[in-house]
Amino acid sequence: MAYYRKIGEVPRTRHTQHHNPDGGLYYEELMGEEGFSADSSLLYHRAIPSAIVDAAEWEVPDQSLKRNAPMVPRHLRLHDLFQGQDWKAADVVESRRLVLGNGDVRISYVVAGAPSQLYRNGIGDECVYVESGTARVETVFGLLEVGRGDYVILPRATTHRWVPTGDEPLRAYVVEANSHIAPPKRYLSRYGQLLEHAPYCERDLRGPSEPLLVEGENVDVLIKHRGDGPGGISGTRYTYPTHPFDVVGWDGCLYPYVFNVDDFQPITGRIHQPPPVHQVFEGHNFVICNFVPRKVDYHPASIPVPYYHSNVDSDEVMFYCGGDYEARKGSGIGQGSISLHPGGHSHGPQPGAYERSVGVQAFDELAVMVDTFRPLDLGEGGTAVDDGSYAWTWAKGQRDRLNKGEGTA
Repeated sequence: MAYYRKIGEVPRTRHTQHHNPDGGLYYEELMGEEGFSADSSLLYHRAIPSAIVDAAEWEVPDQSLKRNAPMVPRHLRLHDLFQGQDWKAADVVESRRLVLGNGDVRISYVVAGAPSQLYRNGIGDECVYVESGTARVETVFGLLEVGRGDYVILPRATTHRWVPTGDEPLRAYVVEANSHIAPPKRYLSRYGQLLEHAPYCERDLRGPSEPLLVEGENVDVLIKHRGDGPGGISGTRYTYPTHPFDVVGWDGCLYPYVFNVDDFQPITGRIHQPPPVHQVFEGHNFVICNFVPRKVDYHPASIPVPYYHSNVDSDEVMFYCGGDYEARKGSGIGQGSISLHPGGHSHGPQPGAYERSVGVQAFDELAVMVDTFRPLDLGEGGTAVDDGSYAWTWAKGQRDRLNKGEGTA
């Protein structure tokens, strides 16, 4: 995010001496992307950030995947994943369950009530959508207070932890990239400013406001990184001699930030607008969109729900997290559902929704969509809550007759 921030104490000139009150030096760390060729920030530590006193293997949550075979659209009930479990003992990092994934992106879900350990994703950025609940996200850059509807963008290798707050469970939808996650390029000037036609702007972004300094010795940090585990992912537990949250100041354009879905300004039109108008972020080979409450098409002959479409280059994942999604009425989809529509399958509204939408002036719906440009496989979490019948909902009567042996050639 090429939007400059300065927090805490930094020297007048970069890469120069920055003295602590005792006359010693703070230790400058550059955190930057794409080999010094993209966004970066400079952080000033009390202690040497590279110092570790121990390392051990850490077993990351199950990252195994299996093919969507036979290739069919699927309905996954995420709210069933943690039923009967003690959510108060679960945390956002080690309790997340993999739902869908490929070589570019992994989608997980978690219901949590316990603080996580310190954690760093060394593979790619994370975009965490908070479905409900509240939390403090403590990071090496500072503190973020988050709640319902917040997207939390955590750049690769940001040391952080999740601390749920309040009495209700923290429900988090986690999109892990193998790349960086940023606003769509078409909404940015050549220097990185969000343009006038963008559906949000820099005023809507919340970042850390002051350093977060924590004392401690022999502090563990969980690190997810490339390796020989399932999906090419492994884990390591580092032990630092002092607490990594020792940054007295930082400045730059790379840092964690929060954007709330209620601040997204929907783009509408006289006839139905395609999904790219709902885009909020993008990564390598995938995009993230959100469908928010909005007025809909105002042509006198418009059909407000989506037309049937073969998005031939993409798998489409829709997470339903609020309101009433008009196009899916009659399919059993509700709050906490995911629909997966794979590339190669023509999809669209459920029977009757096309006709019912005529004359509707507004939609009260909230959904987060991830479109990928490589096929998605099923994680153990997705397999566990597949309803098994969604593929036949467009032709339920015909399917019933087929199962009875009627109407076959």
